Amino acid sequence: MTPPPAETPVIPSFDFDPRTRVVFGRGVFSRLGELAADFERRHVLLVTDPGLRAAGHEAKAIDLLNAAGLDVTVYDEVPSNPTTDDVLRGAEFARAREVDMLVGLGGGSSMDCAKGINFLVTNGGRMEDYHGFGKATKPMLPMIAVPTTAGTGSEAQCYAVISHAESHVKMACGDRKAAARVAILDPELTLTMPASVTAVTGIDAISHAVESYVTTKRNPISQLFARRAWTLLARSFPRVLQKPDDVDARGAMLLGAHLAGAAIENSMLGAAHALANPVTARFGITHGAAIGILLPHVVRFNSAEVDGMYRNLAVDAGLSINGTPAGHVLADRLKSFVVDSGSPVSLEECGVDAGLIPQMAAEAAQQWTGRFNPRSVAADSLEELYRCAFPAR
Repeated sequence: MTPPPAETPVIPSFDFDPRTRVVFGRGVFSRLGELAADFERRHVLLVTDPGLRAAGHEAKAIDLLNAAGLDVTVYDEVPSNPTTDDVLRGAEFARAREVDMLVGLGGGSSMDCAKGINFLVTNGGRMEDYHGFGKATKPMLPMIAVPTTAGTGSEAQCYAVISHAESHVKMACGDRKAAARVAILDPELTLTMPASVTAVTGIDAISHAVESYVTTKRNPISQLFARRAWTLLARSFPRVLQKPDDVDARGAMLLGAHLAGAAIENSMLGAAHALANPVTARFGITHGAAIGILLPHVVRFNSAEVDGMYRNLAVDAGLSINGTPAGHVLADRLKSFVVDSGSPVSLEECGVDAGLIPQMAAEAAQQWTGRFNPRSVAADSLEELYRCAFPAR
């Protein structure tokens, strides 16, 4: 007997607009000059940080660009959490040298700072003017993004996340014109990451996959990217912790981080990032460390709404459900990643003042990412999540 036809799936509407060429593979950093020369520009601003200068990546980038006939000016004082003041200094530096192209080399900080500089050099004003989306009215300079960490996925996004110099509030400033024209993903560049950076950037990338998969803004494309990113990251993260010189595992992490970044571009993030931002702003805790503490609690909280989707992620990671809510099983695995990486597992360990939890919850409720969490959050629920994450357990 012929079985009845399967029910046709209902596919929601979506608008997928990829803007970045992706060049992936071991050794592809050597193509930087060739890829930059394709834009027929003359003077490149290389935006990077002191750690990349010390690691030798900055010098190699200069050599590759010079060999392609391009002049290079270097702005390599990007801090780990760039502020509006840092972007303004970089833009003034770039204007004075009449650059006509940018290369962002480093982690999310360097790439975001390069995007921020691009906003101000081409459209004027201050970074605060671009808080939100689509506020740049003039064309922007072409940019190549070269990530050296497997973390933010900034090279896949048109947003620059910049902290306000006075309030320390993180502002997401986005515009389609700000997206990198080319992303160069070379796992060999990530071999120089210290173990602590491998840990926190890896946890950040994992959080991007997990959160973007279930947001209220999710769509078939974002979920495709997020689920593939999760599979790559969940399988490779333990390996890079144990074998940091495994280039194949590094490559899987780098591609996973990129796909998770592409998922964010299409579906945004959730409550874990809303909760993390006040913590990092007030206590100077590394973003990935704060995320690692908070994400398992958010996943447990969300499981009442999206446990079926969490089941997909749990199965992809080879986890056994056995009648337990999938979100709880997934949260346990996420916490095990944090423990294995040597990162803190509670806010108390990081010196967070419990007396400030109500105030931080009010600040978290104003964060844009919380609006896309699959389970509605307000100050009271965010306060409870902070309290769940506070004591060492």
